[in-house]
Amino acid sequence: MLRHPIAISLGAIAGALSRYYLSLWFAQRFGTSFPYGTLFVNFTGCLGMGFFVTLALEQITVVSPEIRSLVGVGFLGSYTTFSSYELDTLTLLRDRHTAVALLYWVSTAVVGLFSAQLGVILARLIR
Repeated sequence: MLRHPIAISLGAIAGALSRYYLSLWFAQRFGTSFPYGTLFVNFTGCLGMGFFVTLALEQITVVSPEIRSLVGVGFLGSYTTFSSYELDTLTLLRDRHTAVALLYWVSTAVVGLFSAQLGVILARLIR
């Protein structure tokens, strides 16, 4: 019974640290006036989720439940948390960057959806 929680925990540690270091890198590289790191993480996380779920459920029959938990729930779940997305939007609104906040809020949702679909398509190309 502990295999799933352990798998999720290990994946979550890796996902959270990946998110942290990528966000830190983007902030150091491009500054903090726009949440580039969160935007990148959300797009790549959606791509990865679409790709992995499609591979695990449609293409490969030997992905264990523990691996699905480790990658899907643990790593990608902690890597792509949208709470930062909402917080960044609120921060932009608070700082009276209304147009930028709206662009960020809408583009994240729309491009994230397209990224997930692209992941599905790419996974289906692997046969």
